Amino acid sequence: MGSTVAYYLATTPGWRDFSVTLFDDGIGQATKAAAGIISPWLSKRRNKKWYRLARSGAAVVNQIATETQMDAMTYCQSGTIITRNTDERVAELLELGRQRITDAPMMGTLKKLTAEQVNEMIPMLDNALPGLLITGGARIDGARYAEHLLKIAAGRNLSSKKQKVTLTKNKNKININNQEFDRVIICTGAWMQSTIAPLGFNLKVRPQKGQLIRLHLNHPVAFDQMPVLMPEGERDLIPINHNQVIIGATHENDMGFDLAPSEVVIEDLLASAQRLIPEVDRSNIDEVRVGTRAYTDDFAPYLGSLPRFEQILIGGGLGSSGLTTGPMIAKLLATAVINQTHPDWSEYTKPLTDYLL
Repeated sequence: MGSTVAYYLATTPGWRDFSVTLFDDGIGQATKAAAGIISPWLSKRRNKKWYRLARSGAAVVNQIATETQMDAMTYCQSGTIITRNTDERVAELLELGRQRITDAPMMGTLKKLTAEQVNEMIPMLDNALPGLLITGGARIDGARYAEHLLKIAAGRNLSSKKQKVTLTKNKNKININNQEFDRVIICTGAWMQSTIAPLGFNLKVRPQKGQLIRLHLNHPVAFDQMPVLMPEGERDLIPINHNQVIIGATHENDMGFDLAPSEVVIEDLLASAQRLIPEVDRSNIDEVRVGTRAYTDDFAPYLGSLPRFEQILIGGGLGSSGLTTGPMIAKLLATAVINQTHPDWSEYTKPLTDYLL
């Protein structure tokens, strides 16, 4: 969110009117550990506000990727395949997709696949299930995405400081680490409560640990830009290129802000990989990534102005869909700053006060 806000403030026609400072201590963020899947359209969530946000977010990410010429390692519209254990259940997914595609043209084309066709599209798989291909689905690397946008912003009006922030109020200005600002956008994720506590707020947000593994393969017929696989009963599989895949990520509650890799979790992720690609073993693991997500009680994001502090905007609670919903929230927050407005965002989220004690 922070990098996307910075991007919008740096590329608006009046960007010279803004002097922007980004504070980031660089520790623990889910974005920097994430290999995301942009494919929200067949979610079974009943929260209509979340779905509108996610649907809009998928379009925003694609637009940003296109206009900034992101490379395929950062964002790739490779398509996604969702598998089910019977053809009947795949047909149910297809019907849901047909109902939603009118309002979500980003979905692209929907196509039922046999198990053999899934295997043709992702050749390293074993015992593939039938599935549904959504050609508009994409994969995204969170760290590369943020670095890409910050580099663009740094060429204009952005300066960055690798610092943890402390907020204090000085008359009508907000002081951050002994520097005054007219407007502040806070998107500190699972750390949001500690960020705004000095202003007298208690936010209902909690941390969730996520881990994933990156594997190298040596498969003779695998190719670049294979679709992402969201398999029935297993961890997601994200092919990066012809010889690298990511497996994950986990959703671990009650782990606080622990960033230590867990051997138990690594073995669980590897076991899931082996059920999809039997020949892999521990020696194929190149990297373990760990990050901390922010979750709310209703698993929905929030955004808005802090009560009594209209110059402070906050957004967060993204959960595991952050690389889809976060850029859209960032666009809304940046637009509010650029236009100096306080818009009604009720179509996307509950009132911010629902998440404050």
